[in-house]
Amino acid sequence: MSRILVRDGMILTLDAAGTYHERGTVVIEGDRITGVGAGTVPPEPGDEVIDAAGKIVLPGLVDLHYHTALGKGYNDHLPLWEYLDECWYPIIRALDPEAAYWAAMASYTESLKAGVTTVNDMYRQLPALARAAADIGIRAVLSNDTALAEHDLDTLADNASAFEDLHGTAGGRVEVRIGIEWLPLASPEFLRDARALADELGTGIHVHLNESITEVEDSLERFGRRPTVLAHETGLLGPDVVAAHCVWLDDEEIRLLAETGTSVSHNPSSNAKLGNGVARVPELLAAGVNVGLGHDAAECNNSADLFEVMKFASLMHRAVRGDASLMPAERVLRMATNAGARALGHETGSLEPGRKADVIVVDTGNAMFTPLLPESPAHLHSHLVFAANGSAVDTSVIDGRIVLRDRHLTFADEAEVLREANAAFRRIKEKMVVVRR
Repeated sequence: MSRILVRDGMILTLDAAGTYHERGTVVIEGDRITGVGAGTVPPEPGDEVIDAAGKIVLPGLVDLHYHTALGKGYNDHLPLWEYLDECWYPIIRALDPEAAYWAAMASYTESLKAGVTTVNDMYRQLPALARAAADIGIRAVLSNDTALAEHDLDTLADNASAFEDLHGTAGGRVEVRIGIEWLPLASPEFLRDARALADELGTGIHVHLNESITEVEDSLERFGRRPTVLAHETGLLGPDVVAAHCVWLDDEEIRLLAETGTSVSHNPSSNAKLGNGVARVPELLAAGVNVGLGHDAAECNNSADLFEVMKFASLMHRAVRGDASLMPAERVLRMATNAGARALGHETGSLEPGRKADVIVVDTGNAMFTPLLPESPAHLHSHLVFAANGSAVDTSVIDGRIVLRDRHLTFADEAEVLREANAAFRRIKEKMVVVRR
């Protein structure tokens, strides 16, 4: 079997021991990493060599809370609830499969070019999203945007159908979970049914929880419980659950997340843009909750660059608490890799023999990485989290296939993607109907 050799790079394995090779090689055979070590591995006939000299090699980033987006920059000056009614719901209710496909292709293009190798994507028209993921080469965990039937989104039956048709496709790169929009569009019975369906199918759950203070107030008024308490009482929480946002948590809710092994996606830049506040991430981490990072949606963030999210994830907490020791660079980098992979049950997130071959190469030959101390992994962590952006990503390997080379997609025509996504938004915009509460 021919191999891919990622040679002569600065190898940040991000394994448990923090192993670092100032000049090393990652060996890939099939869809697995089979070797990681110092020095150069000589190629054999048929091997493909990626020259990583002067570059950082690290695990691909995991975007743990993701919505394919079509209308970036459209009507994005509103707080969450109004934004949903004026922009988000009208767009996704007007979606057709063709628009969803090009929306996903555009979203995945932006993510791939910023070093993301896995997306945890809650949206609609899942067959179109799965086709986009298969075509472009990304690893995608998909879930429907489900709610009670009266809200004219997807149903749990839609999600069950998507699981049966799509889970495990694209050579296993596409998975399907159960998605739940949020509690204002749900009920206790709906949450119980979602848990029962996930258990029946043997899959996980992706849910928004405690995103805004209005959500908490709505839950208290309708159910007499805070959102995470209600999720716990209905059996929804567990180690197979990714709970997105979790901004407005009290101590009891943090305890419940920790006790149930529920993972949290911290989405700091989206939370800030929508005016939703700052999540209690230091307390979540101290309680032992697994916390990953997500960009949310480019429609309520305007960027799918997870490097930008990493910077926000550190600086925001330091600023509001006046403590520069919070959220150090290595921890944040591990949130974007190790923690996201753990939340999804994936064998990715670190560079170790036997792990899935999701690897990115970051070019340091620019001002973002100047000055550079190759002998210091801490210096590399700092540059990656505080100085870099996605434009420094040179190459991406997913499942042992090179999907981005010299910043060019290898399985899609970027110009076509952008052209078709622009046309799709214009067409969907004409079909949108705003229904105010």
